[in-house]
Amino acid sequence: MKQTPAPSYYRATATPYEPYPRLQGRVDARVVIVGGGYAGLHTALGLAERGIQDVVLIEREQVGFGASGRNGGFVFAGYSLGEQSLLDQQGAAQARQLFELTTSAVRRIRDLTRRYEMPCQVVDEGVIWANWFRDPGVLRQRQALLAERYGVEWEWMPQEQLRERIHTQRYFDGLYERNALHLHPLNFAIGLAAAASAQGVRIHENTDAWQLKREGLRWRVETDQGSVSADHVVLACGGYLAGLRKTIDRAILPIATYAMVTEPLGDRMADVLQTRSAIYDTRFAFDYYRPLPDTRLLWGGRISIRNRSPQAVRTLLLRDLMHVFPQLKGVQVDYAWSGLMSYARHQMPQIGGTDAGLWWAQAFGGHGLAPTCAAGELLAAAIAQGDDQWKHFSTYGLDRAWRPAGYLAAQASYWWQESKDWFKSRLEG
Repeated sequence: MKQTPAPSYYRATATPYEPYPRLQGRVDARVVIVGGGYAGLHTALGLAERGIQDVVLIEREQVGFGASGRNGGFVFAGYSLGEQSLLDQQGAAQARQLFELTTSAVRRIRDLTRRYEMPCQVVDEGVIWANWFRDPGVLRQRQALLAERYGVEWEWMPQEQLRERIHTQRYFDGLYERNALHLHPLNFAIGLAAAASAQGVRIHENTDAWQLKREGLRWRVETDQGSVSADHVVLACGGYLAGLRKTIDRAILPIATYAMVTEPLGDRMADVLQTRSAIYDTRFAFDYYRPLPDTRLLWGGRISIRNRSPQAVRTLLLRDLMHVFPQLKGVQVDYAWSGLMSYARHQMPQIGGTDAGLWWAQAFGGHGLAPTCAAGELLAAAIAQGDDQWKHFSTYGLDRAWRPAGYLAAQASYWWQESKDWFKSRLEG
């Protein structure tokens, strides 16, 4: 009898662990975190590392169920908002400070995986930004901007060097970001949960939070089979909305993106890649991909308001793959899936809090691994130590996303940017 395929490659190869129990009955805590993705898990671990023992984390599904367990696994600095826009909006000093939060987060993630011995297949070989277009201007401009304004050096990769590593005529020049890595994102989430749990964080999976209310000086989160009373509550649900606070939920657009994993390529991997780096290209709606340890190729891309079926995802992404690597014609796809990311209109994370002890971290916009780590550290420091560095994000507030009209605007913007890339490619011949 044929088995039903796993929903994703990551789920099929996840580190086995004893499921965390469902929350039952009434419990008390200093902090309750809603959401078992990266933002919630980093906050929980950050609190535990700062000596805060009385922390409860609840997750409607399993840890890493949402975008945290479905993404490309790229760990690099920056935000969905580009570096030039960040500079224009914040000025030189503040922009650099915000950017450095993510470069520090890359280093922390590298350290966490080693210190807690997480079996998440870390490949610390950097990321290549490959130019889809002949014009090297976009590369030169970004390289100079990063060096002059952010103190970050990306290595120039001329076409010959790039094509030695990536066997396609599709790209021209490239940039290499050394302070970057890639990993198995679901196993990283499972590793974060294990590290937090070992230090006293009480994690409850399969626990649906359905109401948040204020009772005197404390918060109460009601769940399907119990409740948690706490001094602080952190909402970290990403694109999978909890429905607990309208002002927080309505500030984001849950947007879908797609990924697939091929069959093991074996010796065929050398036909396409001679690098262990992860790769993405310079278009607005770029392809991203990386070689996996078992010789499979992970391939992702596209942005949509539609959460498509695995078969539809496979069809779309195979077409994209063939544009870059026609030599893989006939390759089989063993896994294909989609997932929801949370986007804000201003394209920056929404990290904030109130004097009453309500905190939130969301809208990481497809650039989540480093920024969620930064968010968790900021919120943990705020709650445990009264640190106010989270206020660096105060200008990027809970601007309303205006669903469902916001979906139409987002899709129209994507199509417009996609058409610009197509037209530029046509002009270059």
